Amino acid sequence: MKITGRWLHGESISGQILRLDEPLSFWGGLDPSTGEIIDQAHPQAGASMAGAVVAMPGSRGSSGTPGVLGEALRTGAGPAALIVTKADINLVAGAMVAESLYGVDCPVLLVDGETFASLTTGTRVEHAGPGSLVD
Repeated sequence: MKITGRWLHGESISGQILRLDEPLSFWGGLDPSTGEIIDQAHPQAGASMAGAVVAMPGSRGSSGTPGVLGEALRTGAGPAALIVTKADINLVAGAMVAESLYGVDCPVLLVDGETFASLTTGTRVEHAGPGSLVD
């Protein structure tokens, strides 16, 4: 399986995919100390994004997203990377701040809807060059 996209931050992804069916509000939807999705209305409530390559259609909500994502990355409970279908300044800002302040890398890759639809939880992906990943 080859996946192509545009890097919004970073250029390397490695890990297992956790695919979210709906956008997630990080503020109130993610426990930054555990990485658990705590929004009980979210289809993946109870799943942990800690160390996962999180594929999500986007984030929901507020400017609190960078802070919560940054804190999750600082505590080691954040995702290894994010794959999104919409460029999201809040997700990219959280990843950039975590890298700058804490030295924690969380690449963000933008993919199209067709590519996103092909991603499944548990699939292992590895970086294979700028813009492409292989299963």
